[in-house]
Amino acid sequence: MTDATTTKHVLIGGCGRVGAGLARTLDEAGHDVAVIDRDDRAFRRLGEAFGGRTVRGIVFDRTTLVRAGVEEADAFIAVTSGDNSNIVSARTARDHFGVRNVVARIYDPQRAEIYERHGVTTIATARWTTDAILVHLMQRSGRVETTIGPGEGDVVVIAHDLPPAPAGPWEVESFSRQGRWMLVAVTRTGQTTVPVPRQLVQASERIHLAVQRSALREAEEFITSLDEGEGS
Repeated sequence: MTDATTTKHVLIGGCGRVGAGLARTLDEAGHDVAVIDRDDRAFRRLGEAFGGRTVRGIVFDRTTLVRAGVEEADAFIAVTSGDNSNIVSARTARDHFGVRNVVARIYDPQRAEIYERHGVTTIATARWTTDAILVHLMQRSGRVETTIGPGEGDVVVIAHDLPPAPAGPWEVESFSRQGRWMLVAVTRTGQTTVPVPRQLVQASERIHLAVQRSALREAEEFITSLDEGEGS
C-alpha cells in the first residue's frame, strides 16, 4: 500500500480489458482511481474488490471529467476503443484542466506520432504488435527490452548475452556503428552500468544496444556474427 505522500489520483477513460486491468492494479497499489465509461455494464470488469469510483459518461465531456475529479487529478489515461475519444479526452484533461501526466492509446501509429509531437504521450497498439514480433524473430540472437520515440518507436533497445570464452574480450567501441546502433550498457555479475571509452567487455557478459529501427535487420546480423565468432 502506498502512503499518503505518494498516493495519486488517477482518472481512466474506458473500462475495457486494458482500462479495467489498469484500474485494479492502481487501486490495489493504494492509489485513488476513478474510471469513466459510457456503459454501466463495463464496470463489471473491475470486480467486487475494486475500491475506486466509477463514473458513467462520455470520456471527453467536461462535466463528466469534473464529476470524476479531473481538477485534482495527477494523471489521466485514455484507453477507450476509439482514437478520437482518446485524443480529445487526453487533450481536454491536459489543456483545459492542467493534468500534467496524460497518456492516450492510439491504434493508428502515424497519428500517434503527430500527437506525441504536441505533448500527448501515446501508446500505439501497432507498436506493441511490432515489438512482440521482434521478440519472436530475434529471440535467438537478441531480446527487445524497450522502444524509444513516438509512433512505432524510432529506437529499439536490444539485450544480448555474449558467447562464452574463449571469445572476447572486446572494446566497447567495437559494438557501435555510427548513426545505426551503439552500446549503451553492460551487465556483469548482476550489475548494469554505462560503459566508459575503451572499456573491455568480457565473454558471457550481457550487452545492451540502442538500435535505429531502420537498422534492426543489420543489427541482428551483427549480433549473430558475434555468436559465430566473427563480429567487430
